[in-house]
Amino acid sequence: MGSVIRSAGMRGFRAVVEQSGGDAEALAGRYRVPLAALDSDDVLVPDVAMAKLLEGAARELPCPDLGLRISEYQDINILGPLAVAVQNSPTVGAALECASQFLFLHSPVLRFTIVPDPEGRPGDVGLCYGSSEGTLPRQATDAILAFAHRMIRFLLDGPYGLHSVHLSHLPKASAARYAEFFGAEVRFGQPASLLRVPRSLLDRPLAGVDGTLREIALDYLRTHFPEPGRVVAPQVRNAIDRMLGTSPAGIDAAARLLGMHARTLQRRLAAEGTSFGALLDDARRDTALRLLTRTDLPLQQVAGLVGLSEQSALTRCVRRWYGRTPSAVRSGGAAGVGPVPHGSRPPAPTLTDRTRR
Repeated sequence: MGSVIRSAGMRGFRAVVEQSGGDAEALAGRYRVPLAALDSDDVLVPDVAMAKLLEGAARELPCPDLGLRISEYQDINILGPLAVAVQNSPTVGAALECASQFLFLHSPVLRFTIVPDPEGRPGDVGLCYGSSEGTLPRQATDAILAFAHRMIRFLLDGPYGLHSVHLSHLPKASAARYAEFFGAEVRFGQPASLLRVPRSLLDRPLAGVDGTLREIALDYLRTHFPEPGRVVAPQVRNAIDRMLGTSPAGIDAAARLLGMHARTLQRRLAAEGTSFGALLDDARRDTALRLLTRTDLPLQQVAGLVGLSEQSALTRCVRRWYGRTPSAVRSGGAAGVGPVPHGSRPPAPTLTDRTRR
């Protein structure tokens, strides 16, 4: 991990440590967590430091259920302005989708997804929480899943049909402690950390919601907190331009150039409403037009310089982009070329056309 997280995730840490006979400030200082983070929700703390603090405190106090106990001091308000939009969502599913969309306000690496039931029951799903940078440490996992459990109970003012809990780690606290906290069976050492729930939970309506208030909150969030991922598409396009004609232009290579994981890059592009394939296609189109209208390079060489293995693939792509053959584009010049109207383009190229082997 190498990102930051709002100190709201530490709310309750001081109280739990002091109840266990420890010194919260001494622990924070030892693990290089700002002391202000102990009493404020909006201090940005390196997630590595926070994780080490939670693990260290749990071990030294000792307090093996630290993450669970901290969550008992937290409520939906730790989400800040996002809490208003979440509470006023029409259904549980809409509330979870809203929280997921703006989860980057709390931490840019935290992720929430709805996944098929890991036990294969078609009427159930998993509410899965994790990090884009790998498996979360034990106490952080406990705290996040415990908060999610308590938040859903709050939204519905009671039980929500939790079947069981899957945790990716092995417990330090007793299994009975986890079962007591969640009120359901808890399984450890699983592939992912999640809450197993009925699929129908997502459609359950929330009571007392105000749709107008929700829209006001969402407008505020969109205006004041634009998603960080919105700046990544131009960087990816630049990376593709650098790779075309010199090395295979794949998402793994682009991610390495940008210093991130390929899956992270894929998610960030999706959040912007685009994809690596779309950006690669745009780059190939622009490069092909330049090479066709400004050079006399053979078409086979042009194909290679835009990352296509065959001249026939270039012909298909140029027809899709401009509605004419490469030779016609070359003879007509750039001034006579326009994009094919939307809805009249031939099908997009196959994966073998898109990726130079």
